[in-house]
Order: sequence, then structure tokens, then C-alpha cells
Amino acid sequence: MVRDGASGGVEVRRRGVPGLLAVASGPPAAVLAALAPAADGLPLPGETLQRLVLPLAAIGILTGAAELLEVHRVRPRAARVGIVASVAALAIVVARLVGETADLGRIGELYFNLESVRGLGPAFARGVWNTVRLSVLAEIGGIAIGLSVALVAISRRWFVRAPAVVYVDLFRGTPLLVQLSFIYFGLALIGIRLDAFMAGLAGLALNSGAYVAEIFRAGIQSVDRGQMEAARGLGMPHRAAMRYVIVPQAVRRVMPPLTNEFIALLKDSSLVAVLGAAVGGRELYKVARDAYSSTFSATPFVVASLLYLCMTVPLTRVVNRLERGLRSP
Repeated sequence: MVRDGASGGVEVRRRGVPGLLAVASGPPAAVLAALAPAADGLPLPGETLQRLVLPLAAIGILTGAAELLEVHRVRPRAARVGIVASVAALAIVVARLVGETADLGRIGELYFNLESVRGLGPAFARGVWNTVRLSVLAEIGGIAIGLSVALVAISRRWFVRAPAVVYVDLFRGTPLLVQLSFIYFGLALIGIRLDAFMAGLAGLALNSGAYVAEIFRAGIQSVDRGQMEAARGLGMPHRAAMRYVIVPQAVRRVMPPLTNEFIALLKDSSLVAVLGAAVGGRELYKVARDAYSSTFSATPFVVASLLYLCMTVPLTRVVNRLERGLRSP
């Protein structure tokens, strides 16, 4: 509710209705989910109680999120309680359904069978090394390509910008898998034969270069125009001003998106598996797929997923720290 204050200003008063709805819906949903199996002595049968859990939990999550997203929060604690209770209610229902319908022993055999990955430690370690090496080299190439293309793309002459625009549109507008296949299979038709690792490296670098070019272009154009004018006023030529004044400031601003691009590149490196590779050159996904082919267990994919998480989650934390550093004065 909004009303005029005594001093002529505007005072914003809220009653925290979303928070109240969240705390009024979430805990009851959790109670109903817990009581449903023992509902024989209750007025309502267990199936009816379970049907009430989903709408109550949905109301608790949505209204709690609405309260937390408000700038002027009145009942944030109530909203958090409602969200936590709603999630707990949903978890109870899902766990009960899985316990009733799924064969847990069969699930463990298919997805968490350590026997299927016994002896594959060196292969997975080699796959992690090849994945990191491929991603780092491709990112270095992508940064070199992207910075060069960005400097061309900000030119005032259209015939200078045109090749950069075509390159960026081409590699951002076509699937990476198609690009890798063309480099590995298509170029072989005219006598340019690359092994799987080099073809993957070239494809990832060219694809990353298109995205990095847009990141650098935005970073360069975000630098205040007065910086260039001040540098030129000191007698610096345009090239020197870009090298010593503009680009260093742009690099600092684009570090978070560049790190995000590296995380995406790390995951996209799994597409190189479609090209095939020798045993010593397999990346992480290729190791997991070959292990699955010999064991018919999904455990190698679970192991590969955990290893990817071990590589990407720390990088995500680095991005968050960089963003906080840029926001601080």
C-alpha cells in the first residue's frame, strides 16, 4: 500500500503477503507429505493428502520466491521457511514414489556399479588431462582470434568490418558439431587431413573466437570515450592508445565472461568424441563412452559427470569472485 507521508514524501508500506502465503503453504505441505503413509486413522485418505501436497508446495515456492525478489522485503524469514518446507515436502513425495516403483538394487547396479570402472582410473585421468589441454589451447587460440576480430569489428569502415561480421555470424550461427565434422571430414576431401585432436582444437578455437570477439567488442565499447580522447590529447597515436589505454581496461571488464566462455568450452570439448581418437588422445567423454560400450553400465557416465563438475564448479566460483571484485570500488 502507498500513501503520502506527513512531510510530503511517499512512504511504501507492504504487508508481506507473499511471505505469509509461503509460510502458510510450505509447512502444511511437508506435514501432509509426512502423514500420507499413515493416513488410515485420519479423516482423509492418503491419496487425497498426497494430491494436496503438490499445489501447496508450488504455492509455497512461488510466493516465497516472490517475497525474496522484492526490493523491500517484509517477511524474508517466513519466505525462506516456506520454500524450505515446500522443497522438503516434494522430496518426501518423490522419495516415496521412487521407493514404491523403482528397483533400488537394479538402479545401483546400472548407475553406481564400481566394478564396471575398476581399473579405469588411469584412463579417466588421461581423459581429464586431454580435456583440460584441449580446452586451454582452444581458449588461448579463441582469445587471440577473438581480440583480433573485435579490433577489426569496431572499425568505422564497413568494408573492414564486413569480414569480421561474416566470421562471427558464421561460427555463432552454425552448430559446433557441424563445424567439427566439416574440419575433420570435409577438409580431408581436398587433402587437408588432421588427426582428431588437432581438428577438435581448430574447431573449438574458431568457434570460441567468434564468441570471444563479441565479448571483447562489448568490453572495448564499454570503455568511456573520454579515455581515448585523453590519450589522443596526450599525443598518443590511435594504435598506441588502443594498446596501452583502452584494451587493458577492456580486458579487466571482460574477465568474468571470458571465464564463463572457458567453462562452456570445457563442456563443449566432449563433442570432439564424435571424431574418434586414439586411446592416448581420448578426452573425458570418449573414455566414458568406450567404457560404457564394454560394460553396458552407466557408471562411467556418472564418473565423467563428477569429474566435469570438479573442473567447472571451482571455475564458477572464480567467476563470482571476479564479478564481485569488479563491482567493488
